[in-house]
Amino acid sequence: MTDDRQKIRKTLTELKLELEAMSELSEDARATVELDQQSVGRLSRMDALQGQAMAQASERQRRANIQRIDAALNRLDNGEYGFCVECGEDIGEKRLAVDPAAAFCITCAR
Repeated sequence: MTDDRQKIRKTLTELKLELEAMSELSEDARATVELDQQSVGRLSRMDALQGQAMAQASERQRRANIQRIDAALNRLDNGEYGFCVECGEDIGEKRLAVDPAAAFCITCAR
């Protein structure tokens, strides 16, 4: 594996580990909200439900990004990394620098 491929693998792996760590940290925020009317007022419950919904949406986004990273690692293993999965053309280096898990060239991404 070339140095560039090793750097790409390291970058993707670090991003994945970071997302997984964030997922673990936010586990409590995604937990079921208790609806105990004796200890919490109605507005506090609404705030808790809203916070839970936002945490769950963030988790869905993290999971989607982890899947994108896994797909990029698979493309790297198969020698397909850096090529658009739609048209087969090269994905620009600047695009990959910004998003190393990019699967589409800028034209197909639109």
